[in-house]
Amino acid sequence: MPSPAKQYNSYTYADMLLWDDSARYELYDGELIALASPSTAHQRISRELLFQFTDYLSGKRCEVFSAPFDVRLFEKQGDQPQDVTTVVQPDLMVVCDPKRIDRNGIHGAPDLVIEILSDSSRRNDRLVKFHLYEKAMVSEYWIVDPGNHTVMVHLLQEGFYGSPEVYLPGANISVSVLDGCSVNLNRVFSL
Repeated sequence: MPSPAKQYNSYTYADMLLWDDSARYELYDGELIALASPSTAHQRISRELLFQFTDYLSGKRCEVFSAPFDVRLFEKQGDQPQDVTTVVQPDLMVVCDPKRIDRNGIHGAPDLVIEILSDSSRRNDRLVKFHLYEKAMVSEYWIVDPGNHTVMVHLLQEGFYGSPEVYLPGANISVSVLDGCSVNLNRVFSL
């Protein structure tokens, strides 16, 4: 199947595996969402964050991945692709359990997810994916706003994200899920 057919009301990961076009999609409880190409600023921020995490994680157990990379948030052991109805492609993610990584991406919640806002993703990243990541028990969720040069860090506490810490250029963000890791925002926002 070259691309998703519009007649379906609900999709699964099995459907996504059949599509051979270059477009990117996410599934939110079976609802298909097309993803736009990222802007230049988005790509630069993503590249710098990926570099800083890669540098820190070199030789360590945890791994960092960047989009496009499928994360099947609620997949349970024994689920088949047709059972999976929520698939996201975070801009960046850190996974510390190697058993969660397979040839198709990640099954279950990453330890850290980073989304970089764009005009087309702002609502989904701040609302829909926020709730999906919270429900999936993602320990740390960052929302990077290239326009305002801010990073909102949400930490999971007792099953919920509390009020976020907001960071501005000049700050170093200590990564909660990675002991001794910090991210230099001057480098992230020096576009």
